[in-house]
Order: sequence, then C-alpha cells, then structure tokens
Amino acid sequence: MMTDFQARVLAVVKCIPKGQVLSYKEVAARAGSPGAYRAVGSVMKNNHDLLVPCHRVIKSNGEPGGYNGGEKEKKLRLISENAKIDRDKNIKYTIVRR
Repeated sequence: MMTDFQARVLAVVKCIPKGQVLSYKEVAARAGSPGAYRAVGSVMKNNHDLLVPCHRVIKSNGEPGGYNGGEKEKKLRLISENAKIDRDKNIKYTIVRR
C-alpha cells in the first residue's frame, strides 16, 4: 500500500521533463515535506514503475546519487537526455522551473 507522501513524491517526479532534473530536496519540497529529502531517496530506491523517471532526481551538489538500476545506468540515462557530466562526475543539468 502506498502512503500519501509516496504518491505525492511519485507525482512530482513524473512531471520532471526529459533533459531536466530536480534534487531530492526540491522533490521533497514540492511534495509538501521540505525536510523529507532522505525519504524521497527511499521512495526512489523502491520504485520500479518505468513511468516514473527516478533517474532525473539527483543530489543537491550535482552528483547523480543512487538509482535502483545502478549509478552507471543512471548516468547513461541522463547523458542520453543531453545532461553533461564534468570531471568531478557532477551532472550539468537544467533544473525544472515552476
């Protein structure tokens, strides 16, 4: 059974356009729970719905963060959507604007 928080997080992530990302912290804020960014990570880790682009959720510092398909797969998916990765392995991306 999905909690209300999980449903709100997944709804936010479903709206991240291809080629853009949000941080775990921003997803938490948009889901109505600004301090729950670690919980967002747990929701992402346990999500297996291919309609939810979990790979578009990254750390606030630009690092990719975890992914239930593996970090390498996350980077490949982001690159396929035109994200750039610098020498420090940080994602260069466009943050979703409201």
